[in-house]
Amino acid sequence: MPPAGDPDRLDAVRHLEAALPLAGGSHPSPGGTTATETLDTSYVAVVDEAGNGFSATPSDPNVDSPVVTGVGCVVSPRGSQGWLDPEHPSVVAPGKRPRLTPAPAMAFTGGRLFMPFGTPGGDVQQQAMLQVFLNITVFGMDPQPAIEAPRVASRSHPDSFWPHSIAPGKVEAERRIPRETRDALAALGHAVAEWPEWEWRAGAVCAVKVGPDATRWAGVDPRRGCHAIAR
Repeated sequence: MPPAGDPDRLDAVRHLEAALPLAGGSHPSPGGTTATETLDTSYVAVVDEAGNGFSATPSDPNVDSPVVTGVGCVVSPRGSQGWLDPEHPSVVAPGKRPRLTPAPAMAFTGGRLFMPFGTPGGDVQQQAMLQVFLNITVFGMDPQPAIEAPRVASRSHPDSFWPHSIAPGKVEAERRIPRETRDALAALGHAVAEWPEWEWRAGAVCAVKVGPDATRWAGVDPRRGCHAIAR
């Protein structure tokens, strides 16, 4: 990886030659799949009539793991998020748990549940979730337009899935983001790659916002198959 920037002087340190992409070329798609394979990771957010919240990102796919004959279960493929470098903190070793990408979340305010939210999407999960969270809490958007707003994703950090490829400075941006904004990012040194107007790799954020009067607002992502259900 290239060295970190200087947060005190807000200076970027660009030595891209120090971080060439690893074996495997371009990064894997979220969940470790290719665009032609099944999207296995899912997400669910629930708030019941008593105000209890539930947030989960089920993700133990069969993409790179066999189904055990006679049992119907897969051997967890999450070891593919470990590293083979013996000097790396996440090196595969007995008894170790890999750092995983699933990141279901619940936000609270004033001691009460504010919003369970999450998404599938590999390393894009936290990035997509943060953008939606800021759209709601900082920019005052309702959940549905906050989720539908165009997104970006950085590929500067090594991919969590083997072979942990990296694209220093690369930012992927949905085409709905104005051209002048994307050009401004490029002028700052980002390598901006254009996504379609609606890109499934940008995540599929779902959320249930709970108001002070216990009113619920549900939001689902049109980038993948998602549904909001109330009863």
